[in-house]
Amino acid sequence: MTELIDPHRRQFLGIAAGTAAVGLGMIDLARAATEAPQSSATSASFDTIKQINAGVLNVGYAEAGPATGPVAILLHGWPYDIHSFVDVAPILAQAGYRVIIPYLRGYGSTNFLSSETPRNGEPGALASDIIALMDALDIKKAVLAGFDWGARTCDIIAALWPERCRALVSVSGYLISSQASGSAPLPPAAELQWWYQFYFATERGRAGYEKYTHDFAKLIWKLASPQWKFDDATFDRSAKAFENKDHVAISIHNYRWRLGLAQGEAKYEEIEKKLASAPMINVPTITMEGDANGAPHPEPSAYAKMFSGRYDFRLITGGIGHNLPQEAPTAFAKAVIDVDGAA
Repeated sequence: MTELIDPHRRQFLGIAAGTAAVGLGMIDLARAATEAPQSSATSASFDTIKQINAGVLNVGYAEAGPATGPVAILLHGWPYDIHSFVDVAPILAQAGYRVIIPYLRGYGSTNFLSSETPRNGEPGALASDIIALMDALDIKKAVLAGFDWGARTCDIIAALWPERCRALVSVSGYLISSQASGSAPLPPAAELQWWYQFYFATERGRAGYEKYTHDFAKLIWKLASPQWKFDDATFDRSAKAFENKDHVAISIHNYRWRLGLAQGEAKYEEIEKKLASAPMINVPTITMEGDANGAPHPEPSAYAKMFSGRYDFRLITGGIGHNLPQEAPTAFAKAVIDVDGAA
């Protein structure tokens, strides 16, 4: 594992290193430095999925660790699910954390309470869902960690509700954006990486994703993590979450909203206005990247300035792709413990 640190960023590792060794206990820290992509499915799964009404949703979530421990909330992306953290959760639980891993709206057993609620995938809605979940579970403050849509949601909460975020782990860094920034054209090579976003902008794309959800998601996994040798059982375990009746609608709306082709809800307008100003994040933060991430992602140097508190960037080597928590669970768990130690 290569760690690149801005020398002006207030001695982050000097504070975090000691707490990490204590928190991980008997866990082999050396494994985090050499962790290679998994070659087959693990037998691990979540024994119980809990349900709770929170905001406009009935949220399905996995929980691990002591009920009285410090809380770590782990958020997955598209097209993944809570099993991205199936090997992270026991490490954090062993370290004493109460780990909460919710299905995002449109995934697994998370469902809308009303058929009248718009199937809205805009970033402000997803972040509001997690605040509502924290309220429902009486969680005042938590370490937030995620990747893809989950990282963006964590970033938003850290920026707009810092009082609810003890510390942050964000794969691919600062992912807050707006419809205005999404409208700016990119160089052709960069636009090519977003092929599915443009596909989803068409009715053919919506119909195609609805008809071929399983195959489409599997293709994304392969493109986003080209060196990860996951097997069919590993993918199928997560693909069950895409059978949610609102999955296609939420996915399509998210990407259309980003391009300004779909409207959001009025109740999230103020949130989106704040996000459009690119707010700074001042909570202790570790951003991470896999050295073989095949999905579109910014360069670390492009977003380091957006984190004004204690900050560290970690490049995880060994062919690690986009689904970093599942491909390198020990490194991800260590980042959660390290950043919390500096909070």
